[in-house]
Amino acid sequence: MKTASVKEPSIISVDETDNPRLGSGDILVQMQACGICGSDLEKVFGNYGQPSMRLGHEPSGIIMAVGSDVTEFKNGDRVFTHHHVPCYDCHLCRHGNETMCKKYSETNLSPCGLSEEYVVPEWNVSNGGVLKIPDTISYQEAAMIEPLACCVRSWTKYSYSEGDSAAIFGVGPTGMMHVMLAQAKKFSKIFCFDINEFRLDFAKKFDITESIHSADKKRKQKILDQTDGRGVDVAIVATSSLKALEDAIDMVRKGGAVMMFGVPSKGAMLEMDMSKIYSKEITLVTSYAASDNDTREALDLLKSSKIDVKQLITHTYSISDTQKAFDHARSGENAMKIIITK
Repeated sequence: MKTASVKEPSIISVDETDNPRLGSGDILVQMQACGICGSDLEKVFGNYGQPSMRLGHEPSGIIMAVGSDVTEFKNGDRVFTHHHVPCYDCHLCRHGNETMCKKYSETNLSPCGLSEEYVVPEWNVSNGGVLKIPDTISYQEAAMIEPLACCVRSWTKYSYSEGDSAAIFGVGPTGMMHVMLAQAKKFSKIFCFDINEFRLDFAKKFDITESIHSADKKRKQKILDQTDGRGVDVAIVATSSLKALEDAIDMVRKGGAVMMFGVPSKGAMLEMDMSKIYSKEITLVTSYAASDNDTREALDLLKSSKIDVKQLITHTYSISDTQKAFDHARSGENAMKIIITK
């Protein structure tokens, strides 16, 4: 079977690997679709700050075999599989920090989600890491459950109210999911920032307040003019750009919240006047990955059609063309979500 992995910086190798062995509590899944996300790109082209270098944590597929002890799933089931599942019992989990749990990072798909077939370990199978998907949801849509779940989790980190305003910095696939969530939560004004003209134009299709180029010298004034001089209530940084983080802090209102959602490179440094954060009483929060509660909520959002991720998928590539897919995703040229299929 074919499996994609990071061979060296900027280079992905797609190699023939042995079929994985199945334990008594494991399931074997044939990958049907797997998304490329910002952390994948950071692993290949950047300097990823987390321990795992496995590619493909947004897979969906068909169960091909189940271990002898598995009773909840059967061959032929259509599933989304979460790559990490926490212990739910440690100090971090009990405080709602499941994605910081040691067990969370230890549980992995084998060899990875970006493989023609992969094994979901017993812990994930028996602890909520596998969700059956209805026939009304395509495999490509199901591959969007994990990134949507990450967005869902981030919205639990700060307070907001119906009628609030938001600025989304970086309107790639997850940035647009934040747009959709803000709309679902009945925000009155949504501003989108990016340097990619295609994505700025793409965002305009979603009935947002305004798309603004990140280099526009009047960008802050445009926000102030449309928020009664306050700034936005919530600023979400869905990019690794630290300049975007600076802008978010500059454009959020006094007492507002800034969500650092995008994945910064390891060692990324920002020189900032901290008195600005203090004097504006800004809530600055981060959000890493998603728990299984978040994936279930994301699936419910898709099933109920409250969030439509189909419109974000612009390109698909076969697993043999993984390098081309990643190069395209990195450039962002006329692209939103790029999905790799079997």
